[in-house]
Amino acid sequence: MKISTRGRYGLAIMIELGRQYGSGPVPLRKIAEINDLSEAYLEQLVPPLRNSGLVKSVRGAHGGYKLAKPPHLISAGDVIRVLEGPIQPVEGIEDEPQPQRQLWGRIRDAVKDVLDTVTIEDLINMKSDSEDEGYMFYI
Repeated sequence: MKISTRGRYGLAIMIELGRQYGSGPVPLRKIAEINDLSEAYLEQLVPPLRNSGLVKSVRGAHGGYKLAKPPHLISAGDVIRVLEGPIQPVEGIEDEPQPQRQLWGRIRDAVKDVLDTVTIEDLINMKSDSEDEGYMFYI
């Protein structure tokens, strides 16, 4: 399974909105600047997120977007399904021989398990690799 830029950028939107949760709406321009992404592309991703009930829009001079639910109640799978569609590593597995069908099913289930158990809050709290650079190892 390959996650396209739609899914990756959608997660970037949701993570940034999660970081700002409770602080009011966030303009897409700010999210685009922070993540060095195209604002025009992000504008295409927000309607499905809004229609699915994951984000809310706020109009006006101080408008923007905010999460519709707390970050700990939104999974990465929620976002990926909205922007990418159903999670399946291979299409048409019904026609595959039984061993391959079982393999594809296990892969699908493993991916679903990861995506459904990792929340936006978890993603916000994950440390980046650069934070580990402060350690010195001696051999």
